[in-house]
Amino acid sequence: MRIDFSQPCVMAILNATPDSFFAGSRTVDETAIERRVRECLDQGADLIDVGGYSSRPGADAVVPDEEWRRVSTALGVVRRLAPHMPVSVDTFRASVAAQAAERFGEVIINDISAGELDPAMPATVARLGVPYIIMHMKGDPQTMQTLTDYRSDIVTEVCGYFGRRVAELTAAGIRRGNIVLDPGFGFAKTLEQNYELLAGLHKLCALGFPVLAGLSRKSMIYRALDASPADALAGTVALGWEALRQGATVLRVHDVREAADTVRLFGLYEQNRKQA
Repeated sequence: MRIDFSQPCVMAILNATPDSFFAGSRTVDETAIERRVRECLDQGADLIDVGGYSSRPGADAVVPDEEWRRVSTALGVVRRLAPHMPVSVDTFRASVAAQAAERFGEVIINDISAGELDPAMPATVARLGVPYIIMHMKGDPQTMQTLTDYRSDIVTEVCGYFGRRVAELTAAGIRRGNIVLDPGFGFAKTLEQNYELLAGLHKLCALGFPVLAGLSRKSMIYRALDASPADALAGTVALGWEALRQGATVLRVHDVREAADTVRLFGLYEQNRKQA
């Protein structure tokens, strides 16, 4: 169930939540979860990212037991329908990560806080020996959009943060080869900072780790277009291509078929560009 993050791939979002920012992604019961999993499989997902705690700006906090109930229900459906599909668990809580691995086998941990919201997370990931996606964010989902001041430009800040954080995580026992970086588009960043970060994404990719781009239907798209998340698919595809062009290898998306088509066409473009 390991996945090669060095090659472009599509991570399908499975939100087992009632309050994710894109209403079309909410799956609040087992029937809806099963429908979403089948859709992800049919449309070409390479892995499925299961979350039980909305990280949208200002989202309500969720107690650990409720987060685990949501995550375990969704993971159970994925394992039943696609036992060999790689799965990531979108959580910043070590207890949820540990329970997921113990009950459902190897999973990828996708942590919006890079282990900073739960001090037990680094040791837990090291013990599990699983891939670990770490994201740049300041504060938490309740406070992050008030924390958009940076000492220098956003690209330098994010690259510097990951340099320090990777050193701390490897010192805690996490293998460098298990780490994936997520610049955190939309997390503690203004609209302008998001585009500055996207323009400099190649610098993050040059650090030598796989990079995940989570751009799907985010406010940096729909607010720039004076639209809504429901109207942000074309913008998502456009920015996804740009992320791939700069070296990102994981597209985390709501719309699997469109992302899979983007990855396929980008591969064809790269093959022929190198031959030109």
